[in-house]
Amino acid sequence: MGSTTGTARPIVVYGTPVLHRPCRPVTEFDDDLRALIDDMFASMYEADGVGLAANQIAVDARVFVFDCPDADDVNQVGHVVNPTLILPELPRELDDDSEGCLSVPGQHADLARPALASVTGVTVSGEPVRYDGTGMLARCFQHETDHLDGTVYVDRLSKRIRKKVLKAAGLPTEAPAR
Repeated sequence: MGSTTGTARPIVVYGTPVLHRPCRPVTEFDDDLRALIDDMFASMYEADGVGLAANQIAVDARVFVFDCPDADDVNQVGHVVNPTLILPELPRELDDDSEGCLSVPGQHADLARPALASVTGVTVSGEPVRYDGTGMLARCFQHETDHLDGTVYVDRLSKRIRKKVLKAAGLPTEAPAR
């Protein structure tokens, strides 16, 4: 588990409106953004996660953090502000693996995603950044970018599996209207 100077905040669960709509782009690169990122790392570590989007702690901002292993089992740690997801051209190799989410606690489901993914964006200080991901890290980039676009991983499952997973988590089986 990593360390941070931030304060862990509660993770919101599926059905909370901020999870089901696209987040606003970040326009202010200041101490508040730095504190948010510190709090996001603290929240992710407290919840034993490998990635966290700002809306998972009820903040409407296009930011995510990660501390996640790649396909070589090397942990990659970072943050991306205003990320853009880049996936390989079709046809692309898919990784059909189990996926979970801190906002759907205790549940996992198999979900095929591209085996490679990159994100571009900026750092907390506005500097351009790019991360290339393989394995679980590629999945993490896709999962967290989905969050910032208002999509929770269960929204990508069949209706039957989604309802089963959400019911098992004790959560509403339908997302609120956007």
